Amino acid sequence: MSQPPAPLFATVPNEIDFPADERRTLAFWKERRIFEQTLQGRDNAPAFIFYEGPPTANGLPHNGHVLTRVIKDLFPRYKTMRGFRVPRKAGWDTHGLPVEVEVEKELRIHGKAEIERYGVEPFTQRCIESVFRYTNEWERLTERIGFWVDLPDAYVTYHRTYVESVWWALSELYRKGLLYQGHKVVWWWPQGGTALSSGEVGMGYRTVDDPSAYVAFPLKDAPDTGLLIWTTTPWTLPSNMFAAVNPSVDYVTVDAGDRKLIIAAALREELIKKLKKDLPVLATQKGSALVGQRYTPPYDVYAQRVGNTELPLKGGGTDAPAWRVIGADFVTLSSGTGIVHIAPAFGEDDYNAFRQERTRFAQPDALELFCAIRPDGTFSEDFPHLTGRFVKDADKDIQRELKERGRLVLVEQYRHEYPFCWRADDDPLIQFARPAWYIRTTSVKDQAIANNRQVNWVPEHIKEGRFGDFLANNVDWALSRERYWGTPLPLWVHSETGEVEAISSLQALREKPGNNLAAVEAELKEFLTHKPGATSSEHLIVHKPWIDKVTFEKPGTPGRFVRVPEVVDVWFDSGCMPFAQWGYPHVAGSQEKFAQAFPADFISEAIDQTRGWFYSLLMIGTLIFDEETQRRQGLSPVQGFPLPYKTCIVLGHVSDKEGKKESKSKGNYTPPEIILDEVRMDFAVLDDKAAGVPGVAGEALIAREDLEGLDIQEGAKVQLFRPDAPGVAVTVTVKVHKKLKRRVVLLAKKELEALGVAPSARGADVMPVEVPRLAPAERVVLKDPASRAPGADAFRWFFFAASPTWSNTRHSLSNVRLLQKDFQVKLRNVYSFFTIYANIDGFSPATGNAGATEAPWRAIRQSTGWREPSQRTVLDRWILSEVQLALRDATRSLDAYQVYEAAQRLVSLVDALSNWYLRRSRERFWGPGLEQDKLDAYFTLYEALTTITALSAPFIPFFAEEMWGNLVRRPWPTSQPESVHLGRFPDVEERLIDEGLSAEMGAVRELVSLGLKVRTDNRLKVRQPLARADVVLSRRELQDRVAVYRELIADELNVHEVRFLESGQETDVVRYKVRPNLRAMGSRLGPKLAPVRKAFDAADSRSLQRELTLQGKVVLAVDGEQMTFPAEELEVLVEANPGYAAAGAGVGVVVLHTELTEALVDEGLVRELLARVQAARKDMALGYTDRIRLWVDGDARVRKVTEEGRPLISRETLASELHVGPEGFTGQEEEFNLNGLPARLRVERA
Repeated sequence: MSQPPAPLFATVPNEIDFPADERRTLAFWKERRIFEQTLQGRDNAPAFIFYEGPPTANGLPHNGHVLTRVIKDLFPRYKTMRGFRVPRKAGWDTHGLPVEVEVEKELRIHGKAEIERYGVEPFTQRCIESVFRYTNEWERLTERIGFWVDLPDAYVTYHRTYVESVWWALSELYRKGLLYQGHKVVWWWPQGGTALSSGEVGMGYRTVDDPSAYVAFPLKDAPDTGLLIWTTTPWTLPSNMFAAVNPSVDYVTVDAGDRKLIIAAALREELIKKLKKDLPVLATQKGSALVGQRYTPPYDVYAQRVGNTELPLKGGGTDAPAWRVIGADFVTLSSGTGIVHIAPAFGEDDYNAFRQERTRFAQPDALELFCAIRPDGTFSEDFPHLTGRFVKDADKDIQRELKERGRLVLVEQYRHEYPFCWRADDDPLIQFARPAWYIRTTSVKDQAIANNRQVNWVPEHIKEGRFGDFLANNVDWALSRERYWGTPLPLWVHSETGEVEAISSLQALREKPGNNLAAVEAELKEFLTHKPGATSSEHLIVHKPWIDKVTFEKPGTPGRFVRVPEVVDVWFDSGCMPFAQWGYPHVAGSQEKFAQAFPADFISEAIDQTRGWFYSLLMIGTLIFDEETQRRQGLSPVQGFPLPYKTCIVLGHVSDKEGKKESKSKGNYTPPEIILDEVRMDFAVLDDKAAGVPGVAGEALIAREDLEGLDIQEGAKVQLFRPDAPGVAVTVTVKVHKKLKRRVVLLAKKELEALGVAPSARGADVMPVEVPRLAPAERVVLKDPASRAPGADAFRWFFFAASPTWSNTRHSLSNVRLLQKDFQVKLRNVYSFFTIYANIDGFSPATGNAGATEAPWRAIRQSTGWREPSQRTVLDRWILSEVQLALRDATRSLDAYQVYEAAQRLVSLVDALSNWYLRRSRERFWGPGLEQDKLDAYFTLYEALTTITALSAPFIPFFAEEMWGNLVRRPWPTSQPESVHLGRFPDVEERLIDEGLSAEMGAVRELVSLGLKVRTDNRLKVRQPLARADVVLSRRELQDRVAVYRELIADELNVHEVRFLESGQETDVVRYKVRPNLRAMGSRLGPKLAPVRKAFDAADSRSLQRELTLQGKVVLAVDGEQMTFPAEELEVLVEANPGYAAAGAGVGVVVLHTELTEALVDEGLVRELLARVQAARKDMALGYTDRIRLWVDGDARVRKVTEEGRPLISRETLASELHVGPEGFTGQEEEFNLNGLPARLRVERA
């Protein structure tokens, strides 16, 4: 006998292990260089430009990075399949505070002084080492999640070519007069010793409680009367110089009992409440009358220094330099007392007022700026009792001193938003007057706003909302940083003349007269010979401290040009990447590369980048690449707005399943590896002594949050092993103990000894973030051996389908699994079904059409046995229409960058394919042979699956690759692309779309869902047949079209008959109650909700229901006003009479007749028996074609219904023998309850 042909399609394993499948796909991609192939042969293809926002690799990647990277991967994949050339250059952000702060932590130092004691050069080397510490982990994650990006050719922001590009940009700004030095009040990071930009400040706000102090400043001429000021920064009071009032506001002198106080009249009542005593008014005057009056400052240190000195005024005469009342329009009555304490060193308004006061004097510089605070945020020697104290720590001391001196009138806590350093969470910022270099961004504010308005923001509200507001309130960019590891500010200042030169490159330096660059390079090269493994001199020469040594001269002028000491804001670095990634304009060929990749079609990052990278990109694009610069640089064609990106997707943050921010320190964090690779987690080990509760042999006790994080049921069996000895494991039962903190496990002595572990030295106080760093002997790995990790596709799909990309995503292992089950697993089941039955029947989509090169869903049209959809069943035509409708909608959504909408359309399509088409078509695949109807079913299912494979490829690239390799490459091993990602995205075929058929089948599916809901609500098993279902459609015009599906509906609802009734005919068995959906109409009606509810209660519900059915709306009189209520604002409740069960929805009403005859009950018993036999087949792992021998016994009724159902049971279960009665049982059979009747069952493979 000849052997049957080998199966065409690979069998899909019963056991699901997506991570293992994905690792095989990764190996295939790498071996065949699939990513590289997507870029080859596309020189003439239209370009789609994507910019990679550079991450910093000095920390491990987390779930937020997974979100950004999968979104950034989706659209390049999609556009590649649409025929675009999509270069994807990776990048690494390597400069700035993020790096410096981490290195300080490693070195256990904090602040500039300690860095300089350590040494700037070794600190720089440590920074370089730090930025690539976790490169392997980043690259592994990038590969593991399927993010295709060119890592080998990544741009690096500390590389010389990149730094020189940034220098060029800064030299352009200086040439245009947009880069200047100013002395302003900036947000200052005292511990780090540098100013921060407004964007950086915006990232660090958090809610804090600060002291709110009311302090009296006695008037010089009336010591018993005090100006009452209010401040939330008591530490600034020693530096007080003025008290400001609003000249146009009314002020009152009030009797406070022990003194008189001057306050704004409008704030008197509020102060009465706060002081809890009456404040009788003694006098009233305008603020202008107070201007010029002198007072005694809260501290007299500077007053003693100045003495009674008065300075000459410009117009003649003299005046006191400080401690006077001044007028200021910025004084408001929103809070406080209406009198503002002015400390010019610590506030922008204060500093501006100080500068204004200076203009009154003949010698403005003679007015000294009093500042009691050093740059490190501590008090200076001017205040010996406070010297060295940090400002925030001194608040209570100052309050105590003022109280002792009778100056403190009231103190309370004030809750408000306050900025902290965005890279050092515990370090508060202060406003501080400092010299700094600024970019004059305010001069291009209008252009930046116009630029922004051309950007396609997703979501749209970011344009005029968060980002637009930031631009509208733009201030000049505080560019310079008094730090060490960053792009050096390329400004050289002449030591004698103060002249400034902006340098654009090393070559420009090399060309300067009298420069010593070559000598510094030689010194650096010699230095590095003693530093094996150090970064090359090529890159170090453009960094501190080496670049600081480079000087040059101006011929004929004594002195030399010396570089200013500052480095630039790291956000300026990353904002230059559109051109700096190419080394533009210095590197050969960079101009052409830049021109081809400018502007970007698409970028995406998290929402905090509205004040970071999104801002720096747009502002630098606006500042530098005006039309004149583009022409001068030879860029062609000249690009108009938007620059430098056209579309920006703004992403939300990743939270835990409770909606709280994920935090490694708190432990509410699911590491990416649990989703991607294996369900396991490290725990610190405790014994009963450390935990304070007894351990139990054979059990592992953990916190409930950890149990839920691992998606394990309490009582499950888990494995424990040491991280350094995975081969030695114990199996225990996992249980919850409410007293345990996260990431600790309590073990009994038996398990401790078996694993060779000891309780953690930190005991129960160990922090979750510390656990991975514990010694291997103090921690164990807890692994769930019963479940597989969801894998990369599931992780990707979760971020696409869980919620719109701009909303925060509640992340957990269980949530990822839930969405995977609803889409990927469901799709896999359909795919598995096809391969099983296609192999059984020997079906090949390539029969008679070997070598086809068209897309597989079109290639089959030339295959033997294929015929036009119009000749196939209505279900075939319907699912092919649904595929095209979903393809059309998903394509539109992707073109509009609407990720969630596209994903949801895929979900609904796979649900239609699995839960409707395949379930309704299964029997067509079961018969023998390959008659035409079965061929139609195979071709239909194949076309749907291959189209979905290509449609889903950008979303779930691993599983799509597996399906493509099996469904497409096996039938056409040489003529079809070897990867789905090298193929074309499907084009919509309008001729296959039948909107009418979709509407009909949609109504049928809604009716079936409604009928099944009736069964569920009334506890009527679906396996129990019923006599009849009555249907009333809301849309009368659908009735004739839907009525043709009555047999299908009857089968789905398991009823003998389906009747379609006219509206009103069903009222003998059901009653209606039409009521308003108050939630839906609340925003529209507001205060009218109560009378609306009353009007509906008084109306005749039957008439309302009839009107709603006929008109699709209800018109009702409410308080004498005729009001219209559309269907979506109404709810129709259906109540059934005894013997019936009913429910209503938008599609109509379904009424089930619930009375059961004996014959109906018998049919239900047969169906229950069938389900039991099928479950036994599954438990025996029988194949779909395996036949069985079957024995059934029970009481008389069980035997009776089995005999009556013999033909059905034998056909459905593939039973070649069916024995009814007690003979043939061996005692090993299954005994069970068949709807209350005793029964037993025996199944054997035939």
